[in-house]
Amino acid sequence: MAAAISNIRSPSIILFGKGTVSYQRTAAPFQIPQFPLNRPRFTALFASLDDGNNNDDGSNKVTKAVGLEELFEDSPYDVVSKDSPFHPRPLSSTQLPNSVSAGSRLRVAYQGVRGAYSEAAAEKAYPNCEAVPCDQFDAAFEAVEKWIVDRAVLPIENSLGGSIHRNYDLLLRHSLHIVGEVKLAVRHCLLANHGVRVEDLQRVLSHPQALAQCENTLTKLGLSREATDDTALAAKYVACNKLKDTGAVASSSAAKIYGLNILAEDVQDDCDNVTRFLMLAREPIIPGVEKPFKVSLSMTIPFAVKTSIAFSLEEGPGVLFKALAVFALRQINLTKIESRPLRNQPLRASDDSNNGSKYFDYLFYVDFEASMAEERAQNALRHLKEFATFLRVLGSYPVDTTML
Repeated sequence: MAAAISNIRSPSIILFGKGTVSYQRTAAPFQIPQFPLNRPRFTALFASLDDGNNNDDGSNKVTKAVGLEELFEDSPYDVVSKDSPFHPRPLSSTQLPNSVSAGSRLRVAYQGVRGAYSEAAAEKAYPNCEAVPCDQFDAAFEAVEKWIVDRAVLPIENSLGGSIHRNYDLLLRHSLHIVGEVKLAVRHCLLANHGVRVEDLQRVLSHPQALAQCENTLTKLGLSREATDDTALAAKYVACNKLKDTGAVASSSAAKIYGLNILAEDVQDDCDNVTRFLMLAREPIIPGVEKPFKVSLSMTIPFAVKTSIAFSLEEGPGVLFKALAVFALRQINLTKIESRPLRNQPLRASDDSNNGSKYFDYLFYVDFEASMAEERAQNALRHLKEFATFLRVLGSYPVDTTML
């Protein structure tokens, strides 16, 4: 049977925008105003938030690295007009427990519904946290900024699928800081309702990347594929609609939550399937020169340290080479470099009048193995700032050396 792929963005059981959905019951949505910053917890997560200006007065203050204060300041690049089409959408999520008392567990936002791999990453990053589901990446960023949650854990790259470009763009659009990372081994399962056999299936639902990662297995089974926003969302859809001819590719946790049967485990084509997640907070963690990081991570000690930055350059021969040389000259190893077209920038004409060609302006994301407390890292960024047209430190944080 030839495999076919179609796209259903959101199954009908999920309501975004003004609606809220619970797996057990549905609650009526309503609006909330901005809360004062000294209120540490909220009783529920609501369907929409008022737009407004928040500041972090009263939050935990962190001493900045000497000489690098200006690198951590918000730049004009981060400002998004309220009327801008790129302004984050209001937060929307599934219904949360009815009460959360002051001093309760850390609240951590993730994208998806219960049973998503992002939920597992959040629980690995912050054990015993209260994981808060959000329907989109934008909503998770906004939840942290508006003090609805304390942290967010969001995917940034996958060993098979590559970078999640949406979250790279959102890092610059918002003022959050990277305070850690967590790596999660992804193990896909083929799920279906009880009593359904593999040979009964005609199609399978899941996130597009999950479907691509199981391409060979699904092709051998002759199943057509339909895309959803999330792996756990696919499992929930199959369970709620009691489908007999449709399966889902999702985690074993999703099978348990939604009462599905696991027809096959480890259906991904490559066993080395790892997703790296970033831990985001309102305040940066800036390590001291003499003391190591002290953060709540379920990883081994001592910590290796990584710093993430974003910068842009003028066009010209050898300019990128010059930028990367500031690290090589100081024996700083780069672990990742990513380029993204600079948004809201028109094509620029080449300086060569005889050429007549046009080019894009690019923004570069770089991860390097050094702490901002180290003098060599500070000197490298001072050097880079001399000719970069834009430079921002996204975070200096411990490296996750474990995988689940």
